[in-house]
Amino acid sequence: MTDVDVRGAGLSEAGYPSQRVSLVDLLDRVLAGGVVVTGEITLSIADVDLVVISLRALLTSVSALVEPQPEGDR
Repeated sequence: MTDVDVRGAGLSEAGYPSQRVSLVDLLDRVLAGGVVVTGEITLSIADVDLVVISLRALLTSVSALVEPQPEGDR
């Protein structure tokens, strides 16, 4: 299993514990809370912008987005 060392990433100052976390645990934490990934791509020739593409993606698990239904509603 791959481990990620979060000590050098500046996460301990943000309130995260400085410990080794497995990649699966890190992915589970990210998907449980959700993450927004944004970016911008600009294609230009001779300093003239020809195409500008803005990207925004929400990465989360389905169970974090859907509210659980009571047992009688199924």
